[in-house]
Amino acid sequence: MSNRYVLITGCSSGIGLAAAKALGAHGFIVISSARKAEDVALLRQQGLLAVRLDLADEASIEQGAAEALALAGGRLYGLFNNSGYGQPGALEDLPTKAFREQLETNLFGLHHLIRLVLPSMLEVGEGRIIQNSSVLGLVAMKYRGAYNASKFALEGYTDTLRLELAGTGVHISLIEPGPIDTRFRANSRVAFLRHIDPAQSRHQSAYHQTLTRLEKEGPSGPFTLPAEACVPPLVHALSSRHPKARYPVTFPTRLFAWLRRILPTRLLDELLAKSV
Repeated sequence: MSNRYVLITGCSSGIGLAAAKALGAHGFIVISSARKAEDVALLRQQGLLAVRLDLADEASIEQGAAEALALAGGRLYGLFNNSGYGQPGALEDLPTKAFREQLETNLFGLHHLIRLVLPSMLEVGEGRIIQNSSVLGLVAMKYRGAYNASKFALEGYTDTLRLELAGTGVHISLIEPGPIDTRFRANSRVAFLRHIDPAQSRHQSAYHQTLTRLEKEGPSGPFTLPAEACVPPLVHALSSRHPKARYPVTFPTRLFAWLRRILPTRLLDELLAKSV
């Protein structure tokens, strides 16, 4: 397990930070990353290797990947694509620019990063790529269309790459968290206010509930788990000789995965339509 370097995106808080702090105890050397220079500095103050890497900026991805590869002696063993955010809003109200920004960070950026680090994994016939998905990569909920689309696409992207990597020694897995206690809602509120004008929408009443949900402090519901709950599946995906294709983390993720298989679309829609 010595000298197995793992690059993690989105380490300023939440799942990424929890993973960056925990993986060292399992024999990995973590290279953490964050979008903002001040967050990179904070990571370094905590004793972590850290590089600046913004998945919405190809130049930043290329620079961050180059620095991470240099720290790892030219080859990463693992990549945990954790970084991402949610853009709330009804699709009819969502500017196309905002939709592009969502996909740039949650899908296209991680694709660009994978293409930069995968060749060295293939060269030695060993490597792990883990993608942070969502319960909303399995089922859709209202007013989350851009995020739903990005995570549905990530699921399909990862399934395809898994098939294409078969027999290479490089394994790819999905972690599907569900409700986790992070800054996700706070960041989503910022994205909502930047791109959506509730006063001009027929969804104004629902948006009031959306903002109330996003502004709520603490766990979002009774099944919310701490960010550290994602560490054991991540360790398994990095360490096991036979990593799983998918790692559901919370009860809602397992429940909706099951309901999607057994319920007719009409009944599943009725259930999902109750969410705001």
